[in-house]
Amino acid sequence: MSVALNKSPLARVKDEFGGKDKLVDKIVGVLDAGDEGKDVLRKRLLGVANGKLIRLFSVATRTKQAGGHDKLAATTAERLKHGKDKDYVAKLGDLSDARLLDMLGAAERAHGDAAKAAPAAAAKAAKAKVARAAKKAAPATKGKKAAPAAKGKAGSGKRA
Repeated sequence: MSVALNKSPLARVKDEFGGKDKLVDKIVGVLDAGDEGKDVLRKRLLGVANGKLIRLFSVATRTKQAGGHDKLAATTAERLKHGKDKDYVAKLGDLSDARLLDMLGAAERAHGDAAKAAPAAAAKAAKAKVARAAKKAAPATKGKKAAPAAKGKAGSGKRA
């Protein structure tokens, strides 16, 4: 477990961002204010809990790195193998950025597991092929079976 997980949100804000004001300024710079002005958004964000601000900053920066909300929805649909389905992409567009990022992460983990499983299956098939080839190449006694080991008396096989 990392040290950052043991710290309180207040301590994390002070260590990573230098204070709540600086974190709110970074968030306002990353977020689209929409209809309201940046001053109104900043004032509202100053009243939000530190843990929520940390999460909001993380989601906002990852969304910006992905190219925005619409690009994130399209990328998520591609990863879920629904990229050509326009209605599905539109439905994903209605979801929040955080939800889209969670869905994208889950799809990438599933895709990564499948990608790791494919080479493992190919290696297993190659091993089986080598084993079959080795079995064919081994000298075999044609039609003759090895005699079973004799137990006790060589008699009728029934107990007396």
